[in-house]
Amino acid sequence: MTQVKRPYDASRRRAQAQARQRAVVAAAKELFERDGFRQTTIAAVAMHAGVSAETIYKGFGSKTALAKAVFDYVIAGDDEQVPVWQRPEARAVRAEPDARRKIALYVSGLALRVERSAKVQMLIRDGRHVDDSLNPVWQKLHDEGLTGMTMLGRHLLDTGQLRAGIDLDEVRDVLWNYIAVDHYERLVLDRGWSLDRYAAWLTHAITTALCQ
Repeated sequence: MTQVKRPYDASRRRAQAQARQRAVVAAAKELFERDGFRQTTIAAVAMHAGVSAETIYKGFGSKTALAKAVFDYVIAGDDEQVPVWQRPEARAVRAEPDARRKIALYVSGLALRVERSAKVQMLIRDGRHVDDSLNPVWQKLHDEGLTGMTMLGRHLLDTGQLRAGIDLDEVRDVLWNYIAVDHYERLVLDRGWSLDRYAAWLTHAITTALCQ
Protein backbone atom coordinates (compact mmCIF):
# COMPACT_ATOMS: atom_id res chain seq x y z
CA MET A 1 0.00 0.00 0.00
CA THR A 2 1.42 3.34 -1.06
CA GLN A 3 1.71 5.79 1.78
CA VAL A 4 0.47 9.26 0.90
CA LYS A 5 2.63 12.03 2.25
CA ARG A 6 0.84 14.92 3.85
CA PRO A 7 1.71 18.35 2.46
CA TYR A 8 4.07 20.37 4.59
CA ASP A 9 2.10 22.90 6.66
CA ALA A 10 4.35 25.97 6.53
CA SER A 11 1.57 28.29 7.68
CA ARG A 12 1.29 26.49 11.01
CA ARG A 13 5.01 26.71 11.60
CA ARG A 14 4.97 30.44 10.76
CA ALA A 15 2.06 31.00 13.14
CA GLN A 16 3.92 29.22 15.93
CA ALA A 17 7.05 31.26 15.29
CA GLN A 18 5.03 34.48 15.30
CA ALA A 19 3.37 33.49 18.58
CA ARG A 20 6.78 32.87 20.17
CA GLN A 21 8.06 36.19 18.88
CA ARG A 22 4.98 37.97 20.23
CA ALA A 23 5.51 36.35 23.64
CA VAL A 24 9.17 37.39 23.71
CA VAL A 25 8.40 41.02 22.80
CA ALA A 26 5.62 41.21 25.39
CA ALA A 27 7.90 39.75 28.06
CA ALA A 28 10.74 42.09 27.15
CA LYS A 29 8.44 45.11 27.26
CA GLU A 30 7.21 44.19 30.73
CA LEU A 31 10.69 43.54 32.11
CA PHE A 32 12.33 46.55 30.45
CA GLU A 33 9.66 48.86 31.86
CA ARG A 34 9.79 47.27 35.31
CA ASP A 35 13.50 46.64 35.80
CA GLY A 36 15.25 48.79 33.19
CA PHE A 37 17.30 47.79 30.16
CA ARG A 38 20.58 47.06 31.88
CA GLN A 39 19.10 44.92 34.63
CA THR A 40 16.97 42.84 32.27
CA THR A 41 18.76 39.78 30.93
CA ILE A 42 17.95 37.64 27.93
CA ALA A 43 17.65 34.69 30.32
CA ALA A 44 14.99 36.56 32.33
CA VAL A 45 13.06 37.45 29.17
CA ALA A 46 13.26 33.84 28.00
CA MET A 47 11.93 32.53 31.30
CA HIS A 48 9.13 35.10 31.32
CA ALA A 49 8.16 34.27 27.73
CA GLY A 50 8.41 30.50 28.18
CA VAL A 51 11.09 30.05 25.51
CA SER A 52 14.81 29.35 25.50
CA ALA A 53 17.46 32.05 25.45
CA GLU A 54 18.73 30.48 22.22
CA THR A 55 15.33 31.13 20.63
CA ILE A 56 15.63 34.83 21.47
CA TYR A 57 19.17 35.11 20.13
CA LYS A 58 18.15 33.35 16.93
CA GLY A 59 15.07 35.50 16.50
CA PHE A 60 16.45 38.90 17.48
CA GLY A 61 20.25 38.65 17.67
CA SER A 62 20.84 40.81 20.74
CA LYS A 63 19.19 42.56 23.64
CA THR A 64 19.47 45.92 21.87
CA ALA A 65 17.75 44.52 18.79
CA LEU A 66 15.05 43.21 21.11
CA ALA A 67 14.62 46.73 22.53
CA LYS A 68 14.06 48.04 19.00
CA ALA A 69 11.53 45.27 18.35
CA VAL A 70 9.67 46.28 21.51
CA PHE A 71 9.59 49.89 20.30
CA ASP A 72 8.28 48.85 16.87
CA TYR A 73 5.58 46.79 18.56
CA VAL A 74 4.34 49.54 20.88
CA ILE A 75 4.41 52.16 18.12
CA ALA A 76 2.26 50.01 15.83
CA GLY A 77 0.11 48.54 18.59
CA ASP A 78 0.48 45.05 17.14
CA ASP A 79 3.02 42.80 15.44
CA GLU A 80 1.55 42.89 11.95
CA GLN A 81 4.21 43.34 9.28
CA VAL A 82 2.67 46.58 8.01
CA PRO A 83 4.59 49.85 8.47
CA VAL A 84 2.77 52.66 10.25
CA TRP A 85 2.81 54.83 7.13
CA GLN A 86 0.95 52.15 5.17
CA ARG A 87 -1.90 51.79 7.66
CA PRO A 88 -5.43 53.19 7.19
CA GLU A 89 -4.94 56.15 9.55
CA ALA A 90 -1.79 57.21 7.67
CA ARG A 91 -3.58 56.89 4.34
CA ALA A 92 -6.37 59.08 5.71
CA VAL A 93 -3.82 61.77 6.60
CA ARG A 94 -2.37 61.68 3.09
CA ALA A 95 -5.82 61.79 1.48
CA GLU A 96 -6.97 64.83 3.47
CA PRO A 97 -6.67 67.98 1.26
CA ASP A 98 -6.77 70.56 4.09
CA ALA A 99 -3.41 71.16 5.82
CA ARG A 100 -4.90 72.02 9.21
CA ARG A 101 -7.12 68.97 9.18
CA LYS A 102 -4.19 66.86 7.98
CA ILE A 103 -2.18 67.98 11.02
CA ALA A 104 -5.08 67.27 13.39
CA LEU A 105 -5.54 63.76 11.97
CA TYR A 106 -1.83 63.04 12.25
CA VAL A 107 -1.63 64.26 15.85
CA SER A 108 -4.69 62.21 16.83
CA GLY A 109 -2.87 59.03 15.83
CA LEU A 110 0.48 60.24 17.16
CA ALA A 111 -0.92 60.84 20.65
CA LEU A 112 -2.02 57.21 20.91
CA ARG A 113 1.34 55.97 19.60
CA VAL A 114 3.26 58.11 22.09
CA GLU A 115 1.04 56.95 24.94
CA ARG A 116 1.90 53.33 24.06
CA SER A 117 5.58 53.91 23.42
CA ALA A 118 6.69 56.64 25.85
CA LYS A 119 8.14 54.32 28.50
CA VAL A 120 10.13 52.36 25.93
CA GLN A 121 11.36 55.51 24.18
CA MET A 122 12.49 56.99 27.49
CA LEU A 123 14.16 53.73 28.46
CA ILE A 124 16.20 53.75 25.25
CA ARG A 125 16.88 57.50 25.45
CA ASP A 126 18.09 57.41 29.06
CA GLY A 127 19.60 53.94 28.96
CA ARG A 128 22.12 54.87 26.29
CA HIS A 129 23.96 57.01 28.86
CA VAL A 130 24.88 53.89 30.84
CA ASP A 131 24.87 51.33 28.03
CA ASP A 132 26.55 52.31 24.77
CA SER A 133 24.84 49.47 22.90
CA LEU A 134 21.63 51.54 22.94
CA ASN A 135 23.19 54.48 21.07
CA PRO A 136 22.57 52.96 17.60
CA VAL A 137 18.98 52.14 18.58
CA TRP A 138 18.32 55.72 19.70
CA GLN A 139 19.95 57.04 16.53
CA LYS A 140 17.74 54.75 14.45
CA LEU A 141 14.65 56.10 16.19
CA HIS A 142 15.86 59.61 15.33
CA ASP A 143 16.50 58.68 11.71
CA GLU A 144 13.12 56.98 11.33
CA GLY A 145 11.43 60.01 12.85
CA LEU A 146 13.16 62.36 10.43
CA THR A 147 12.23 60.14 7.49
CA GLY A 148 8.60 60.08 8.56
CA MET A 149 8.47 63.83 9.11
CA THR A 150 10.05 64.43 5.71
CA MET A 151 7.23 62.42 4.12
CA LEU A 152 4.56 64.25 6.13
CA GLY A 153 6.24 67.59 5.41
CA ARG A 154 6.04 67.00 1.67
CA HIS A 155 2.32 66.23 1.92
CA LEU A 156 1.74 69.41 3.90
CA LEU A 157 3.72 71.54 1.44
CA ASP A 158 1.81 70.02 -1.46
CA THR A 159 -1.42 71.50 -0.08
CA GLY A 160 -0.08 74.99 -0.78
CA GLN A 161 -1.53 76.07 2.56
CA LEU A 162 1.61 76.52 4.65
CA ARG A 163 3.01 79.94 5.45
CA ALA A 164 4.97 81.75 2.77
CA GLY A 165 8.69 81.14 2.58
CA ILE A 166 8.78 77.91 4.57
CA ASP A 167 10.72 75.04 2.97
CA LEU A 168 10.79 71.28 3.45
CA ASP A 169 13.79 71.35 5.80
CA GLU A 170 12.03 73.69 8.21
CA VAL A 171 8.72 71.84 8.02
CA ARG A 172 10.47 68.54 8.71
CA ASP A 173 12.47 69.93 11.63
CA VAL A 174 9.44 71.61 13.24
CA LEU A 175 7.45 68.38 12.99
CA TRP A 176 10.35 66.30 14.24
CA ASN A 177 10.79 68.59 17.25
CA TYR A 178 7.15 68.38 18.26
CA ILE A 179 6.87 64.60 17.97
CA ALA A 180 9.67 64.17 20.55
CA VAL A 181 8.68 62.08 23.56
CA ASP A 182 10.04 64.86 25.79
CA HIS A 183 6.88 66.94 25.31
CA TYR A 184 4.66 64.02 26.31
CA GLU A 185 6.90 63.25 29.27
CA ARG A 186 6.75 66.81 30.62
CA LEU A 187 3.11 67.61 29.95
CA VAL A 188 1.36 64.27 30.48
CA LEU A 189 3.63 62.26 32.76
CA ASP A 190 5.05 65.12 34.84
CA ARG A 191 2.29 67.74 34.75
CA GLY A 192 -0.67 65.39 34.58
CA TRP A 193 -2.25 66.64 31.35
CA SER A 194 -4.85 64.38 29.78
CA LEU A 195 -4.06 62.80 26.44
CA ASP A 196 -6.77 64.91 24.79
CA ARG A 197 -5.30 68.13 26.19
CA TYR A 198 -1.82 67.11 25.02
CA ALA A 199 -3.14 66.32 21.52
CA ALA A 200 -5.02 69.64 21.35
CA TRP A 201 -1.91 71.58 22.41
CA LEU A 202 0.27 69.72 19.93
CA THR A 203 -2.17 70.29 17.08
CA HIS A 204 -2.34 74.01 17.86
CA ALA A 205 1.45 74.34 18.22
CA ILE A 206 2.23 72.61 14.91
CA THR A 207 -0.56 74.42 13.05
CA THR A 208 0.57 77.80 14.37
CA ALA A 209 4.19 77.09 13.45
CA LEU A 210 3.49 75.92 9.89
CA CYS A 211 0.24 77.27 8.53
CA GLN A 212 -0.68 80.65 7.10
